[in-house]
Amino acid sequence: MSEMILGMSGIVKSYADGEEQRCVLDHVDLSVGAGELVAIVGPSGSGKSTLLNIAGMMLSPDEGDVAICGRAVSHLPQRAWTKLRREQIGFIFQNHQLLPHLTAEEQLTVMLGADRNATRELFGELGIANVATKHPAQLSGGERQRVAIARAFATNARLILADEPTASLDSERGRQVVQMIRQETHQRNKAAVMVTHDQRVLDLVDRVFRMEDGKLIAA
Repeated sequence: MSEMILGMSGIVKSYADGEEQRCVLDHVDLSVGAGELVAIVGPSGSGKSTLLNIAGMMLSPDEGDVAICGRAVSHLPQRAWTKLRREQIGFIFQNHQLLPHLTAEEQLTVMLGADRNATRELFGELGIANVATKHPAQLSGGERQRVAIARAFATNARLILADEPTASLDSERGRQVVQMIRQETHQRNKAAVMVTHDQRVLDLVDRVFRMEDGKLIAA
């Protein structure tokens, strides 16, 4: 069995819905090993992004445990969460979350300390070599998404979490991006979890789960 990168056990999360509590995650279990790309599908509002945020230590569960690279993290202090996120997790957000005052290249070199030549090479692989010196406001939605993907790849993180990574891309470019996530995962022995509505790329992943009524079900 491969090394376990992400382990989630008995995860429960509820939100206030008027005077009631709505349970969006109902005792969810998920394990993802090194070299594995997993997709989570399901309707909007089903809890997919909530699960991803808990996996990335952006949100605390009401119940349950999370382990990253074999280390239980649920009960660690916030300072330790910040350090683990920076060192072990690469995020690809649907809304990019690029800093407006930094160029595309600086999103990696300044924020992450990435090597400039390596950054340029990565941009070339993603088809955005021409945007290195541009600011986010000068980029298309697809270009901003690929900069965000480059940022996730530029770290030595063992876990990649992707929230709708193909949402701003056409069919061909979206498939190329998921192929790159797959390659990054398989060749560098990382683990990746991708939340997606894009049925066209599911043949590229190793396992597919569906979020339904707060439960995570193998598809």
